[in-house]
Amino acid sequence: MSSEIRLAFAHPSERSEAMADEPRDRISLRDHIREVEIGAFQAERGATQRICFNIVVEVRLPDGLNDDVDRILSYDTITEAIDRELNAERLNLLETLAERVAESILADPRAARVFVRIEKLDRGPGALGVEIVRDRDAVTPIEPELVQPVVVFLDEASVHAEGLSSSLDRLSAGEAPLILCVGQAELPRPETGHAFTQRRIDLLALEQQAWVLASRDPRCVVVSTRTELDWAMKQGQISVWAPSKIVLDATEKPDLSAIDGAGLTHWFSEEFSALEVLALKADGRTEPLSISA
Repeated sequence: MSSEIRLAFAHPSERSEAMADEPRDRISLRDHIREVEIGAFQAERGATQRICFNIVVEVRLPDGLNDDVDRILSYDTITEAIDRELNAERLNLLETLAERVAESILADPRAARVFVRIEKLDRGPGALGVEIVRDRDAVTPIEPELVQPVVVFLDEASVHAEGLSSSLDRLSAGEAPLILCVGQAELPRPETGHAFTQRRIDLLALEQQAWVLASRDPRCVVVSTRTELDWAMKQGQISVWAPSKIVLDATEKPDLSAIDGAGLTHWFSEEFSALEVLALKADGRTEPLSISA
């Protein structure tokens, strides 16, 4: 078998390497199988069949990753593109699905080129499929979906309120994802007399309170990065914001003391285009969050 034929049936990662015109890093999804209704033939309507995705994304990495998840293209970008396009509408052609998945992935500015192979596993004696290659410069980027959360601030009394779980039942019943932010615990903190180190201590104190809140209800998951928050909102998870990373990484940092949990909550809600910003009271009432001038 010639190398050209062998390469034609190899994994898209090998094709990516063979077509490399400049050194690029790659991330890949292998043998991801989904059961969906797809196909142009009558026999394919009203029934599901297995289709297999193999995808390679060539990425442009920024300098100085520093083991920072928010600076890389996440694997979730690939699986969410598949989910989004499968959920959008029933399709007749694998070619259409591959094109839409590629465009969805290339909407992320860190994606440079994508190889998408999709195969039907149940329509013949072997796998029947299609593979496409798309370059970022050759497609019209699509705007990513804006997911807007409801942000709720909890002070010390609210975190320890007896009816917390009932309040979370009510707050999470809506369609918008829920993100909880906390104020300082009523505990002594070290005072350094140095602005930078004090800010870190104050932020860590808020994160301690976030973990206390997570211990009160198993649905509450502490998250600290934009990537985690984006994923959690799309999954309908109740998130508790641990503020240090996002605050310290912000290009326009909040102009307030880290000890001001309500002020940070207001800043965070603007960063994430919140639908609503509320304060949860110890008695279970909610009201619009007000902050000190």
